Amino acid sequence: MGFAQVLEIDEGLTEDQLDSVRTIRKSGQHLLQLINEILDLARIESGRLELSIEDVGLAELFAESGSLVTPLAAGRDVAVQFARKPSAIAVRGDRTRLNQVLVNLLSNAVKYNRRSGSVVVTALPGGDGMIRIAVADTGAGIPAEKLDQLFTPFNRLGAENTEIEGTGIGLVIAKRLIEGMGGRIGVESRAGAGSTFWFELPGAKLAAAQPPAAQSLEESPRRQWALPEGTVLYVEDNPANLKLVRQALVRHPQVTLLEAYNGSLGLDLAQVHLPDVILLDINMPGMNGLEVLARLKADPATQDIPVLALSAAAMEKDVQRGRGAGFEEYLTKPIDINSLLETLGRWLGKKESAS
Repeated sequence: MGFAQVLEIDEGLTEDQLDSVRTIRKSGQHLLQLINEILDLARIESGRLELSIEDVGLAELFAESGSLVTPLAAGRDVAVQFARKPSAIAVRGDRTRLNQVLVNLLSNAVKYNRRSGSVVVTALPGGDGMIRIAVADTGAGIPAEKLDQLFTPFNRLGAENTEIEGTGIGLVIAKRLIEGMGGRIGVESRAGAGSTFWFELPGAKLAAAQPPAAQSLEESPRRQWALPEGTVLYVEDNPANLKLVRQALVRHPQVTLLEAYNGSLGLDLAQVHLPDVILLDINMPGMNGLEVLARLKADPATQDIPVLALSAAAMEKDVQRGRGAGFEEYLTKPIDINSLLETLGRWLGKKESAS
């Protein structure tokens, strides 16, 4: 997937070649989503999925989930509108999993909508102190006789015969997650009249909740990064990942890339060259990334160099452990080239502004 992203920004590709590369990337993303959802479902059904329940502000939740579906909505010319009453301030739930549920419902509302349709998200007080969040679309709707099949794994109600991508697991996971957070989920739909998917969770109060920021649904142009000058050290034992980052930076000759295939060599290069930013894998044989980070922070010569994790250990507990260990940022694999370049640009820019 990473190499497909590198090819996708190659201006020398013909339109046919670019279309093929995009197909490879989109197919890879679809397979990754399928694997992640199957693993999620397995964790939930085995009781091994831990939920961290807290007060979650709807303003923040709406803003985050809205930004994630912006490209999909723009590509299908679907307008997404968030509406929230002052009384619907917050809910009790797991912030990460709640965002996952809402993104799933929003994505479905966009994908199964009509061209130039709309999606409206509302949050209103329900009964028994619950808050109901509803996602209403202007799509074709669902026949009454098929509604009871919606939350069945791998059942896409015939959509598998269309060009609309999906796995048939997302709604099942959403149901399990909402119920695990002490809520309930349902749908109201009529064929030809659109659908409204909703879920309810216990309400909460936040002291300083702000209304959700307006969402811009225009598709952003392909970014052309202009990275500041500097030196980046990448410590990684996988040659394919080293090559991927090398190719991602090949159009930025102002950035010097140093490569180390193990932690010991990475420490030596850091001490000799004092790079501006260090990218560090965690799961490496011998000296792992956390040990390398600890030694970098213990050495007065390297302790102030920003170190960014770039790891396949992407579970929430892994991210929290990494941040607690001292990583400035925690990037996960598969490597997202745009995210990587944007992050490197920010940290190289900080060095430039400081000087």
